[in-house]
Amino acid sequence: MKKIIFIFLGILVSAMFLAYLFAPRYIQKALIYQTADIDDYKIFDNDTVKAGNYQPWKVSSKYNTHKFSDKAIKNFIDYKSVAFVVIQHDSLLQEDYWNGYSNQSLSNSFSMAKSIVGLLIGIAIDEGKIKNVDQAVVDFLPEFNTPELKGITIKNLLTMSAGFDVSEAYSSLFNITTEAYYGENLYKLSTGLKVKDKPGTMFNYVSLESQLLSFIIEKACGMSISKYASEKLWKPIGAKYDALWSLDKKGGNEKAFCCFNSNAPDFARIGQLVLNHGKWNDLQVVSDTFLTQALQVDDFLKDESNENVTYYGYQWWILNYKDTKIPYCRGLLGQYIFVIPSKDAVVVRLGEKRSDKNRQHATEDVFLWLDAAWEIIGESNHH
Repeated sequence: MKKIIFIFLGILVSAMFLAYLFAPRYIQKALIYQTADIDDYKIFDNDTVKAGNYQPWKVSSKYNTHKFSDKAIKNFIDYKSVAFVVIQHDSLLQEDYWNGYSNQSLSNSFSMAKSIVGLLIGIAIDEGKIKNVDQAVVDFLPEFNTPELKGITIKNLLTMSAGFDVSEAYSSLFNITTEAYYGENLYKLSTGLKVKDKPGTMFNYVSLESQLLSFIIEKACGMSISKYASEKLWKPIGAKYDALWSLDKKGGNEKAFCCFNSNAPDFARIGQLVLNHGKWNDLQVVSDTFLTQALQVDDFLKDESNENVTYYGYQWWILNYKDTKIPYCRGLLGQYIFVIPSKDAVVVRLGEKRSDKNRQHATEDVFLWLDAAWEIIGESNHH
């Protein structure tokens, strides 16, 4: 009997080894690395988004005077937080780090990168490289010159309403999202999508729509999205450190739907730019006109529950919290940049975990970080 079991196990192991050997390369990578991680820039090739002249944050007179409640500390630890930064009135009010991370540690943005891509589209429109959001994708990507695809506009991509036949599943080995993350040909993958809905009618969150936006930027502006981001965004907002944008392969394309790697204080600059209506000091980096459009919800779109979409703009999420409208970026493992106009504040939370429960089309941990920020901001305003 033992002999039979050993033979069976031997056959099983051999079969698994052969399956691995002949599996597509992206599946082999997914099997090796198992789960996406905030340090994945170490396993990918990267392009550098260069910083320019560093413009330090002003520091609030109340800097780091807040002491978190035991409950707040437990939340930060339970959700494996690595950074929490609050900016108010253009000044650094609070910063906390855990688990060996610091104000210069890189973290994968995951889908916060989509919001950055959205801003870069706005900048390209301001520069006249793209006519407007209603311009057809086919003007930039010849693969869209088919009856099904040629009606798709940049706005459809910005609002996740291109109508592609894609269902995202982050836990499946064979899902297109896994192939996008670990695969080596993002251009072929994203220009090969099929359509199932009429563009501009249904909201369906598809990461490769953000990827397509990055290819449009590159075609329109004649440079890689990393270089464009450096020249038009990262340098103008005075980032302290170079960022890394992970690539699908050496010399390949940026994973624009994810994988912009930076630190919490520099991520906060993205929020501050939006809070300041697209201005950084005296420089208009992206027009207020574009941002106003970008942060409005396209509630003529329907989601899979047949509800009006009241929570998504142009690659930015929108949340109502304590009667205030908060645009925010969000990433897979609980990466957030919250823009809070009513408090003249920006909050960044980075970590390795988020809640698996939803409220208001957001994961529930969002409200923990906003509660913590409100506590800090409230205390600072009462001093």
